[in-house]
Amino acid sequence: MSSTSSTSGLGTKVPPQPSRNLPTQTTGWVGWIIFAAVMMMMIGGLHVIEGLVALFKDTYYLVAKSGLVVSVDYTAWGWVHLILGVVVAGAGFALLSGRMWARIVAVTVAAVSLIANFVFIASYPVWSTTIIAFDVLVIYALTVHGREMTDTA
Repeated sequence: MSSTSSTSGLGTKVPPQPSRNLPTQTTGWVGWIIFAAVMMMMIGGLHVIEGLVALFKDTYYLVAKSGLVVSVDYTAWGWVHLILGVVVAGAGFALLSGRMWARIVAVTVAAVSLIANFVFIASYPVWSTTIIAFDVLVIYALTVHGREMTDTA
């Protein structure tokens, strides 16, 4: 007869191991990632408005096209802002999924938005500076603590 008392560990319960992908605690930075996604949707809307104004009423801007960093007419700027606005808003929606590709796209698109507004700053300085500030906040939130949103999604 064999004894089961000599088999070590048989019938003992092993506590479940925590997954490496799940954070031990969620911090307030997840809220900042959601804030960044909502801000990107709003920035996209602002780009669309700016693009529509440039397309339909190019005399609205007081600076001549030669006063811009890049000397193009306002119809071209209108299309740039309109297309960029749709892409920025789409990246904001994708960011809510918590996926890594969405973070990469969002940071890239926010950087392009920042550059586009810097180039357009002579025409509408307050508007462009505000969007640049929001783009910087979005890039900061996504690059510093973006992983926390991925871990909770």
